[in-house]
Amino acid sequence: MGHRVTDSRVFRQRGAFAYLDDEDRYLSAQTSPDFKFGVIGCGMMGREHMRNTLLVGGASIGGIFDPTPKSIDHALKMLAKLQPSELPKTYGSLEEACADPDTDALIIATPNYTHLEVMRVATKTNKAIFLEKPIATSVTDAIEVCRLAANHRNIVRVGLQYRHKAVYAEAITEVLEQRNIGEVCSVNMLEHRFPFLDKVGQWNKFDEYTGGALVEKCCHYFDLINLFAGGIPEQVFASGSQAVNFKDFTHDNRRADGLDQAHVVINFDNGVIGAFSLCMFVPGSREELIVCGDAGRLHASEQALLGEQNQNRVELWTGENGVSRISTPSYPGYIANAGHHGSTFFEHVAFIEELATGEYRGPSLAEAFWSIAVGAAAQRSITERALVDLSDILPVGFDASSFSS
Repeated sequence: MGHRVTDSRVFRQRGAFAYLDDEDRYLSAQTSPDFKFGVIGCGMMGREHMRNTLLVGGASIGGIFDPTPKSIDHALKMLAKLQPSELPKTYGSLEEACADPDTDALIIATPNYTHLEVMRVATKTNKAIFLEKPIATSVTDAIEVCRLAANHRNIVRVGLQYRHKAVYAEAITEVLEQRNIGEVCSVNMLEHRFPFLDKVGQWNKFDEYTGGALVEKCCHYFDLINLFAGGIPEQVFASGSQAVNFKDFTHDNRRADGLDQAHVVINFDNGVIGAFSLCMFVPGSREELIVCGDAGRLHASEQALLGEQNQNRVELWTGENGVSRISTPSYPGYIANAGHHGSTFFEHVAFIEELATGEYRGPSLAEAFWSIAVGAAAQRSITERALVDLSDILPVGFDASSFSS
């Protein structure tokens, strides 16, 4: 869904052209959306999806649902500014929201532990579905979600949007499409960041609701590690603890128990080795991806101190095998600032293309499942202080390739 400069959203966004009649607009002409979305869950992530829906321009927000009135109020105030010509419907129940005949697709951005419950209702419709990550908080629930999605009569997109971050999109091109470092041998990732933010009910501070931080937060990274490794994860060993964050935090007389640091090692069936490092008590954020192949090395990173602009960098080392270089991949500021450094925008671009063509291009349901399974195995490894075989946490005869979307 590429756009020429003469077709840019920059001109459409600027209020300086508001004095023009429609017949006098060309560069600033407004597009008419082809689809209407219903959004289930109006918290921080739900509102991010609303903003990006309207920024992409292929759909409008036709309805919103959240059991928390304050979340609804904030979403309505935001949409009154971003979509003043069409006030979205609000619904009295999840069933009513999913069944609305006036919406073409549903965006599910509810707390992760509710995804299975919402999917059981949403898949009774024939609407396209956008399901946020992680698709579930346990292996058992993830299997059921994948089966519901595989049997659904329309597209189900899963929200592993980090594939669309500028540095990782470049890495995918260099490593997987152009094969510039040869055959992949090892994949390492790192996320060092600030603590979990506040949520309604503070559900993200408790393993019971998150499945563990390595499921809730890190499925993005396990998805990327799995993608670059190109194999099926077989064994996981992890070490982690709750070292700093929320050790004195209680909610409803329960003490927070989510870990805030971990190291994870993954063995794949094709011999590739993966590793991940997490630290969640630093005053900023830094992510790194290092992929080593038999013909070179790629290092991608993004970082920012709290309140400062993000910095991106990709280094490609190929020695005598080709051209080595350093680049600073980026998106336009209005896209990068719309959420998750532009990755949410581009997954919405992909979703609109899929709705228009009827062809889903991924991530696949199997890939979404393995991102959960690795995190769950890592959480179990920390608890048991032992290497975990993925086969030990999967049903007998399980085959993720049976999922299709």
